[in-house]
Amino acid sequence: MKESTKRLQLGNVKQGLQRWLHETWVIFWSLVKIMVPILLIVRFVELMGWIEALGLMIQPIMVLVGLPGETGLVWMAAMASNIYTGMAVFYQLGMADQLTVAQVSVLGLMILLAHGLPVEVAIARATGVSVWFSLLLRVGGALILGALLSYVYSRYLLLQEPVPVLWQPEIIDSSWGGWFITQGQTLLAALLIIAVLTLLIRTLRFLGIERLIHFLLAPVLRAMGIGVKATNIMIVGLTLGLSFGGGLLIKEARSGKIEGKDIFMTMAFLNLCHSLIEDTLLILLLGADLTAVLWVRLVFSLLVIVLLARFFNRVPVHKQRWFYRPMG
Repeated sequence: MKESTKRLQLGNVKQGLQRWLHETWVIFWSLVKIMVPILLIVRFVELMGWIEALGLMIQPIMVLVGLPGETGLVWMAAMASNIYTGMAVFYQLGMADQLTVAQVSVLGLMILLAHGLPVEVAIARATGVSVWFSLLLRVGGALILGALLSYVYSRYLLLQEPVPVLWQPEIIDSSWGGWFITQGQTLLAALLIIAVLTLLIRTLRFLGIERLIHFLLAPVLRAMGIGVKATNIMIVGLTLGLSFGGGLLIKEARSGKIEGKDIFMTMAFLNLCHSLIEDTLLILLLGADLTAVLWVRLVFSLLVIVLLARFFNRVPVHKQRWFYRPMG
């Protein structure tokens, strides 16, 4: 009797392990299929010099938000690639010696709202959110909030001191070999994070802690017009971001267990506010103010989503497909 019970337990453990590994691979592969082609396209765009050309084109826009025109190169590099690339351009141009803390805070906030657009917008699209909506929300939100924050800083003469040099980047290997190594490390990190994440979610579900988390976050999500079933997506996005957590977000969106409106509102919020720990720390290394890049960003995102939820509820069902198309 004891022997059969032990065999049954071992069998259950083996099946659970197989399901976990299968789930991890499915999520990771769905992410790879999106990221790899887009990363290659962005690489060729960089080599062609188009990012620099676009950065020069948006110089007049940067002046409107109280920043030197050269910062357009920094923001464009971050939008086309990622925050790390934007930081590298920031130091290459010697921006740390030219800007005040207020200006770096404005630039950093704009980078946080709109960065890694080719990959992250594609991930949002894989959950059903339209490309044009994601771009309008992120780029438009960055410009609006950047202009508002710049006005407040200049109007009340806040944070006008020079930027303290907190960090200098290492020399980046721009060769194809260095690029492949960097992207390989990124994908490997994504695989490990997804594996740990899915295991953690299974553990929390087994212990009953997942339901407690849902209960605690329910009032906040309700105020944003989001159902409690989207809690896991929200937690993943806020902690890991859209790139690392993207595979899990796509899986949840395609499962059909969460209503389309909840997926749309959750992804809209995460478009504006994700990876609160890593991304925030990176921008702080540039010399930005914590209040601006964390709390102002978070409050702005909440307000936008509350207003968007009210607007979306008034949009006729057949026109909601302009913003979101449920994934099968």
